[in-house]
Amino acid sequence: MSGGLDSTTCLAIARSEGYECYCLSFDYGQRHKDELDAAARIARHLGAKEHRIVSFDLRLFGGSALTSSLDVPKDRVENEMSSGIPVTYVPARNTIFLSFALAYAEVTGASDIFIGVNAIDYSGYPDCRPEFIHAFEKMANLATKAGVEGKSKVVIQAPLIRLTKAEIVRKAVELGVDLGLTSTCYDPDAQGWPCERCDACILRRKGFEEAGVADPLLARR
Repeated sequence: MSGGLDSTTCLAIARSEGYECYCLSFDYGQRHKDELDAAARIARHLGAKEHRIVSFDLRLFGGSALTSSLDVPKDRVENEMSSGIPVTYVPARNTIFLSFALAYAEVTGASDIFIGVNAIDYSGYPDCRPEFIHAFEKMANLATKAGVEGKSKVVIQAPLIRLTKAEIVRKAVELGVDLGLTSTCYDPDAQGWPCERCDACILRRKGFEEAGVADPLLARR
């Protein structure tokens, strides 16, 4: 649960399907920590059973503009964003996140893990692809007590993985989500307002424009 558009819509979908949701967010040394406040707001807004924040520091490794002093790319056009893996990629981030979620699921007795990854309108991250999700799910059923004992099968649900950003916006609106609560920007200002120039902001704007929906976050600025 990052507090962004995708994970918020993912949570709304899970709730609409009747799941009791235990949400995990991660304070991993990212520069855009405003997303954690957004995640807490959204968990309450969408009626999560529980919301926990796990803290660890990926700045120890760096290797990303989100966890080091590297500049966040700005004003890139769409073909630049879709060619190659950008410097905002955090090494192994979704593998780490899903590993924590897998441990949490074992403790709570959950068999379904939802993650808001998207392989259509995304910034070239290798851990947002269907191949990665399928591989992690296979591993999860080999690595857990419940899986080995045959008591339950872990299912990694990625309901947004083949949706465009516009389709994600429309789905969120359909489910009555207040998208003004979300935080998407990789490089917000001191007040938490989006820069409107990083890849995340550009993809968000594209999604709202193509959906024909006004972004309520910008309207509150």
